[in-house]
Amino acid sequence: MTPAPATPVEILGVRVHAQTLHGAVDTIGRWIDRGDPHYVCVTGVHGVVECQRDDDLRRIHNEAGMVTTDGMPLVWLSRRRIGDRRRIERVYGPDLMLESFARSEVTGWRHFLYGSTRGTLDRLRRNLRARIPRAQVVGAISPPFRPLTADEDADVTASIARARPDIVWVGMSTPKQERWMADHVDRLGVPALVGVGAAFDFHAGVTPQAPRWMQTSGLEWAYRLGREPRRLAGRYLRNNPRFVWLLAREALRGRTGATTRTTQRDDSSP
Repeated sequence: MTPAPATPVEILGVRVHAQTLHGAVDTIGRWIDRGDPHYVCVTGVHGVVECQRDDDLRRIHNEAGMVTTDGMPLVWLSRRRIGDRRRIERVYGPDLMLESFARSEVTGWRHFLYGSTRGTLDRLRRNLRARIPRAQVVGAISPPFRPLTADEDADVTASIARARPDIVWVGMSTPKQERWMADHVDRLGVPALVGVGAAFDFHAGVTPQAPRWMQTSGLEWAYRLGREPRRLAGRYLRNNPRFVWLLAREALRGRTGATTRTTQRDDSSP
């Protein structure tokens, strides 16, 4: 059965494409067939909250070819607003990467890896080769953590372009990866740039993933916080409550606006 097309859902001013995992891979496949350059923001609560603080980051998300529902709160909100849970599921970065690699054994899509450390990239390539042997990885670059010079950036761009990938997987943190994709999508001309964050570390076996039941119940953040409290405490303990507060404020304003409109209609009645 052909997956239903993505349905745009606005969450705190960020346009999210509510769909299934297979539907997201189908969209990437259409871009590759047409040769159209796009980028994908794999976004959860962290990304949406960061967009509230940064207008340019919100613009980058809203100009993306696709913004996936990486976190369960975005899935739940999308299901509630659309009212059809069957065609909306979590499109999680690591799953999107594996499903696209698996699909490429048939389609012949060419993959490039950009981000993380050299050691992690080496382990990632070995693991992907063992798991999905016919997938083509045509290159990998581990950039320095500092900003690139203009010459370094030109060299990186030329190296990726020479490899002629169909998909560039970008393994950085948010918002660094989103800014990089938006800045390079037209310069590279690659059909799909996909920012998958920690997926490189997960699939390389460097960082363990949360159990699947925690991923689907919205508790992955707690698992990751427990493993990396010093690095992630600020993010989760600041962003999660703020996300709930922003949604509550939005809902209250909506009810207030509806009440005001109703009162105005009543006052104007003969």
